[in-house]
Amino acid sequence: MEDHQDVTVDQTEQPAVPELPTEPAEPIHSRFLFVDVAALRAKQLRRGARLRFEAEPGVPTAFKLERLAMEEVKRGLVHYTVRPPVPPRPEEQA
Repeated sequence: MEDHQDVTVDQTEQPAVPELPTEPAEPIHSRFLFVDVAALRAKQLRRGARLRFEAEPGVPTAFKLERLAMEEVKRGLVHYTVRPPVPPRPEEQA
């Protein structure tokens, strides 16, 4: 899997009340990148991170953390960075 890129979600310390980012994150056009970012965010939510949005009154909210993480990514509330691919080592090229 030479084309695989590492993705990280910014893991800054969560304040008592989560602050919404001033600018939305860059839109994700790759469904694979979307899944990676949402999965990492769901892991943060499972470990106790707070949601980055409030549900609108009268609109049902998904209870699964994976769905909530996907909604955060769709809304551009999850900032992420994609590291450049690591060049192969000389012994791996042969």
